[in-house]
Amino acid sequence: MSSVEAHRRFYANFVVRSVGSIDERLIAVFSTIEREHFLGPGPWSVRVGSGYTSTISNDPCIVYQDIVVGLAIDRGINNGQPTLHARCLAACAPKVGDAVVQVGVGTGYYTALLATLVSATGHVAAYEIEADLAEQARVNLQAFPNVVVINASASEGTLPAADVVYVSAGATHPLAAWLDALKIGGRLVFPLTPDEGLGVMMLVTRGGEATYAASVLMPVAFIPCIGARDTVHAEAVAVAVNTRSIMATQSLLRGTVPDGTACCVGDGWWLSSAAAS
Repeated sequence: MSSVEAHRRFYANFVVRSVGSIDERLIAVFSTIEREHFLGPGPWSVRVGSGYTSTISNDPCIVYQDIVVGLAIDRGINNGQPTLHARCLAACAPKVGDAVVQVGVGTGYYTALLATLVSATGHVAAYEIEADLAEQARVNLQAFPNVVVINASASEGTLPAADVVYVSAGATHPLAAWLDALKIGGRLVFPLTPDEGLGVMMLVTRGGEATYAASVLMPVAFIPCIGARDTVHAEAVAVAVNTRSIMATQSLLRGTVPDGTACCVGDGWWLSSAAAS
């Protein structure tokens, strides 16, 4: 086993087990997918506080840590923190044969993990609004025939029916297009974020035509999701996060009048502390 393979295997066990998972399939994909393949040539820019620092060399062993690597630092676009994505992948649990819609692909690293988890019988429709990143993702993902990279926003129009909708950009509200795309039993993971400060990563599971279980996975900060933000919702999310009322969330409701169990109220949707019925 080469040094980089050994580092990758340690990294895989570390990031998955750090989030409380012992899923061997998840450990295997983190062990298999070459992160450096999706980062461009090193040395790499690593997020530190509000800025970046450069790695000391282009040795790929360096990227097998729980670090955030810059992809387009002029736009604040990063590769994403591995433990955060390990937690999200463990929560939404992509299965062999699943159809996935991914929103915010970057250069395709987590797309490759999703594609491997759903295998050749599954499919990933990978949306990336930044043209240069979408093109790089197409190049990087040539070995994955079950992935289609789409240079477009996933905030407008109708999305393909999905078992998993995996969002990697901060929204002030769950878009109807994302919720409508979920099959029965489908899982949506997305960052629900205010305009300033931390938001939360949400897991939403569609139990029926109009029934959605929901829960908070962890505090997060993300770049904005273009087309999925407005100031009114941002303020409502900020209040819910700051008062911690959102932590009691057990369900998401649409098109009904909020009651005393409301944790966060938006336009046409609200989060409730009551279990999904």
